[in-house]
Amino acid sequence: MAKHIPLALYVHVPWCVQKCPYCDFNSHTLKQTIPEKEYIAHLLADLDQDLIYVQGRLLQSIFIGGGTPSLLSAEAIQQLLEGIAKRIEFAPNIEITLEANPGTVETGRFSGFVQAGVNRISIGVQSFQTEQLKALGRIHDQQQAQFAIEQAKGVGLRTFNVDLMHGLPEQSTTAGLADLKQALSFTPPHLSWYQLTIEPNTQFASKPPELPNDDVLWDIQTQGHALLKQAGYVQYEVSAYAREGQQCLHNLNYWKFGDYLGIGCGAHGKVTYQGKILRTEKIKHPRGYMDLQQDYLYRSNEVNAQDMPFEYFMNRLRLFAPFTLDDYETRTLHALPAQTKEVIDQAIARGFLVQRQQQIKLTQHGQRYLNSLLADFIDE
Repeated sequence: MAKHIPLALYVHVPWCVQKCPYCDFNSHTLKQTIPEKEYIAHLLADLDQDLIYVQGRLLQSIFIGGGTPSLLSAEAIQQLLEGIAKRIEFAPNIEITLEANPGTVETGRFSGFVQAGVNRISIGVQSFQTEQLKALGRIHDQQQAQFAIEQAKGVGLRTFNVDLMHGLPEQSTTAGLADLKQALSFTPPHLSWYQLTIEPNTQFASKPPELPNDDVLWDIQTQGHALLKQAGYVQYEVSAYAREGQQCLHNLNYWKFGDYLGIGCGAHGKVTYQGKILRTEKIKHPRGYMDLQQDYLYRSNEVNAQDMPFEYFMNRLRLFAPFTLDDYETRTLHALPAQTKEVIDQAIARGFLVQRQQQIKLTQHGQRYLNSLLADFIDE
């Protein structure tokens, strides 16, 4: 049943030099040297337990995230990728992404990752302004951010991404656009540009900073979008812009409700197996994860039919490309409920969606009020 659904792999590396105050990911401050060999061995053993979900499919993409995966050595990344390749056959054009913090990049480091098999690097710049970087708890400065981007441009990568935030503490429209203009000056093939939000269980949640008001946020977004469009970037997802053919294949698979295995501390997965869609989560803490007495799986649950419309559309409507209702049935293994079709018809009537023949697409109005639209799929 799952052979027609693309398969990806997410690998989580949980360690950081320090925890950023806005971060709600499963990351842990590094207090000693990373136990690379031990952790890689556990990652591959974790993968072994998930091989039942592969079901003869080729692996379309790998995303090594964190945490700060660029803290790992090139030798460790090579050992990891070779181990994965022995267990799952790679698609000929597989995309292999590694997240990198500019503060962990020195001369030659990206070259080592490329030699290990990485062909896409995502650089967590967030801002080029020193004071903002300090406020965000980042360990790099403007010069290190620029150096990391220049390194990525010259090591033979297939593509790379610059990760940038806006709506930062006390940020003005001018400052927000200055960050964007500086990122664009490097002509990255892909740019992730997203607004800072305060997430629960973070340092910012317990001590919130002063964020820009809605008028400033709107000015940054609208003027920034115009700058990106003028520079030749296409917004293909809520917070992702790319030049032609440079979209992130791994993230596209997420939003199109594809399958992905999740290995590593706290990693999440979504798999289609025996006619069911399962969501998996691994043990979060590194000590528990690397305890040989335990299974790596923390919990697994089936997505039930009632929750399926929200699960699908929460992901699919992040993409601005059109889709068909047949795609819903193909990816979820369920027929579209009549009440969900009514929600879609109402969204078309309200101007959130537009339908041309069999294709349905999010409108600009729908993009602006996406959360309101998604709430309708919950309320049904």
